[in-house]
Amino acid sequence: MALTPGLVPNIRLDQEQPDLPSVEGQDTIVVMDADEDADQPEMDVDGNVLRIDHGDGSISVSLDGRPIESSKKKKTEGWYANLAEEISESDLSAIAHQLIKGIEEDIDSRKEWIEDRAQGLRLLGLKIEIPNQQGTADGAPVEGMSRIRHPLLLESVLRFQANARAELLPTDGPVKIRVDSNQDSPQMDQQAEYLEKDFNHYLTVTAKEYYPDTDKMLFMLGFGGSAFKKVYFCPLRNRPVSETVDADDLIVNNEATDLSNARRITHRISMRPTVVKRMQIIGAYRDVDLGQAKQKELDAVQREKNAIQGTQDDINVAEDRDREIYECYCELNIPGFEHEIDGEASGLEVPYRVTIDVSSKQVLNIVRNYDEQDQDLPEADTHFVKYDFVPGLKFYGMGLLHILGNTTNGLTAVWRELLDAGMYANFPGFLYAKTSGRQNSNIFRVPPGGGAQIDTAGMPIQQAVMPLPYKEPSGALGAFAETISQYGQRLGGTAEMQVGEGKQDAPVGTTLAIIEQAQKLLNSVHKRLHAAQAEEFQLLAQCFRDHPDSFWQRNKRPAGQWDERTFLSALDNYDLVPQADPNTASHIQRVMKVTALVQLAQQAPDLYNLDAVNREALLTLGWANPSTLLRDVQNQPAPPDPQAQAAQMAGQAAMITAQSKMMEAQAKTAELQAKTGANQQMSPEDQIHMAEIRQKGVDSELDAINRKRDRESRERLAAVKFAEEMARNPQGLNIARQLIDPGMLQRLEGNEPEMAPQPGGVIQ
Repeated sequence: MALTPGLVPNIRLDQEQPDLPSVEGQDTIVVMDADEDADQPEMDVDGNVLRIDHGDGSISVSLDGRPIESSKKKKTEGWYANLAEEISESDLSAIAHQLIKGIEEDIDSRKEWIEDRAQGLRLLGLKIEIPNQQGTADGAPVEGMSRIRHPLLLESVLRFQANARAELLPTDGPVKIRVDSNQDSPQMDQQAEYLEKDFNHYLTVTAKEYYPDTDKMLFMLGFGGSAFKKVYFCPLRNRPVSETVDADDLIVNNEATDLSNARRITHRISMRPTVVKRMQIIGAYRDVDLGQAKQKELDAVQREKNAIQGTQDDINVAEDRDREIYECYCELNIPGFEHEIDGEASGLEVPYRVTIDVSSKQVLNIVRNYDEQDQDLPEADTHFVKYDFVPGLKFYGMGLLHILGNTTNGLTAVWRELLDAGMYANFPGFLYAKTSGRQNSNIFRVPPGGGAQIDTAGMPIQQAVMPLPYKEPSGALGAFAETISQYGQRLGGTAEMQVGEGKQDAPVGTTLAIIEQAQKLLNSVHKRLHAAQAEEFQLLAQCFRDHPDSFWQRNKRPAGQWDERTFLSALDNYDLVPQADPNTASHIQRVMKVTALVQLAQQAPDLYNLDAVNREALLTLGWANPSTLLRDVQNQPAPPDPQAQAAQMAGQAAMITAQSKMMEAQAKTAELQAKTGANQQMSPEDQIHMAEIRQKGVDSELDAINRKRDRESRERLAAVKFAEEMARNPQGLNIARQLIDPGMLQRLEGNEPEMAPQPGGVIQ
């Protein structure tokens, strides 16, 4: 059978072909064009369709190895299929008209919020402004006035961003595993470790956009008070994605209090025409002609962002304009897809995701936004996570713009007044008499050290020209500006904390109290960020449950050997939580906590494991491998007991004293013996004196023996106590025998004889 030119040849094996002759014992093979309505396509790594399993049991395969569908077109089937393909054009037009009208009302409801946000972007002072010649209405109505802005708001936002990034985005990954199961095992511990490593690898290496995108979100969060993360499965990247949505682009009616009770949540997307075409090719969007993109109408925030960056969105070439897309999460009652109860339409509006091209007002797709198992009373799936700096009175939160905006305005005014006062004090203007204006020019620019000629019509020059009475900058105004700045820094949590004032012996409790008072605001913000990031990770885990193969197929070199069963089991057994500590908002707090722990351990060393305390301190200070810095305590001799050392030194001193006394007694005895040798006979007085000397020698000898026995007793008790302490571990006894003095060990075992007095009163 001849093939149609230009189409890819393939073989389709049909189970039933009654109109075609068949050969007994052989299957019927029919060569035909590829069916566009493929049921289950099998693709290669590049997304090319090589085989299609059709719903009727037939199979389409490629003859020459080329893809069946060179355009890579496929359609999402099943519960989350694009329902817009099955809805009439009139119904789609009515849905688009209804939603666009509601979205415009939502935009109007937050106009004042948009204006305040645009004014706040100007307060950041990111745009370079110089004094102009005509003056402006923005705080500089006079020619030449300064346009400087105080950096209080910008400093607060940058500090918050840096601190939040360090806590929420650590270098080794933002996720850790919390195990809630009571049935731990080595296999489960290893699986939890693999899941944590691979999830962090996914967010840091595979999803390369996650860290810079979240970093940008933290800046806008601190500035405006609200930021959003959108968690979804991207059909183009073929993996779950968590990306930032600016609060300006998430359109919600201001009457809503949170995401769960908003009637409509609209994500405004600027999408390149090529991306729209790709979405149409893969079947995510309807393949309809959208025409040329219209010029977008920018709101105040978008115009201010363009002014700060020095860019503009006025693109004359229509083909280069981004298309404005509304992705609306709403509730609808669509004809043909009505909600039913007991087989009858209930009239209940159910959650859908509707995508509309603003320029053409064409509906690109309509997808169910609730679970297939939840058809009785459907609840909308969650795709957005709201990050709040401080909860607002209504939907949008309050940020440093709302907290420090007026303070920054006041400081800006003071700075400008001080600069302008200094300028006019250095370069004052003047008034001149009318009669002195007959010369050719009345504009005088006198350089420093120079002069200019003036015709005074005969009057004194002091009477013809009067300088304007500009005052020097006021010192009180400068002091007032400093007071406002300090108050704003305390309010914004950016004040430099003098936690120690240079005192090494500052009480730990006092230091921690100072830090706690100074960072109360940031501590509460950090707890909110921790809760929001935990919700974000839960949505990511749910997205991976729906698309499990995208985890290990897209994650290069995974640590664990994953398949669908083990991966889903791991997600069920373990919870993904932020690695950041919700009770510690900054590194300085962490350092002060470990400093307090070290001080407590030093004060009561018997109650703490000093080795573990030192390791924790080194880890907190940023040393990744503290074991290389610490000695191996098992191979080091134990420090001597201070009490035993003191007893030993006292015994030695007593022994020396006794020996000196005995040497004196021996000398006196020798002297008396010499005298008796001369007289051959001692007098009664000398004999009595000789007896006293001998008695003193005996007493000294007995005293030395008693001191020695007392010292040995104390040494024995100290050694036994030390040996008992060391014997608590398996190697304690051997270590004790090695550390105890050998002579002391012999005395403990009873192998050393007691010292006995020798004849002549001398101890050997």
